[in-house]
Amino acid sequence: MRDFEQLYKDYFRDVFLYIRSLSRDDLVAEEIAEETFFKALKNIDSFDERCDIRTWLIQIAKNTYYTYLKKSKRQAPLPVDYVIASDCNVASIFEDKETALRIHKFLFEMEDPYKEVFTLRVFAELPHSQIAELFGKTESWSRVTYHRAKARIIEFMMEGEL
Repeated sequence: MRDFEQLYKDYFRDVFLYIRSLSRDDLVAEEIAEETFFKALKNIDSFDERCDIRTWLIQIAKNTYYTYLKKSKRQAPLPVDYVIASDCNVASIFEDKETALRIHKFLFEMEDPYKEVFTLRVFAELPHSQIAELFGKTESWSRVTYHRAKARIIEFMMEGEL
């Protein structure tokens, strides 16, 4: 089978465009596409090489998107103040000094590599490709790690009712 990083480069755009056509949301499409490749990497041994790889990835993406929709319906939507839809919004949260201090404390206690990837992405504004290079990992790893760090911060914010 081809190198997984090359697989990511070859098909990420196709998966992203497919999910964007379903969701009509670039951010949701990017997160679902990232999760798709994470799942594909975990389950690459189960791939039947008689099947087209693009079809397999699209199927994973579709199932991941529908799971996302089910979870979204069960969870109460985040208040507008807490929605973190992009890196710019994450950075804007840090403008309130009290909130920023609490989040920085949380970041300081967050385990690596989540803390480092989040900090490099938000504060240093590095692209995922450069973060991956710094860690000697793939760009997909960087995206998934960043997404998980962001999810932990959102969870922290909701628990602490910032």
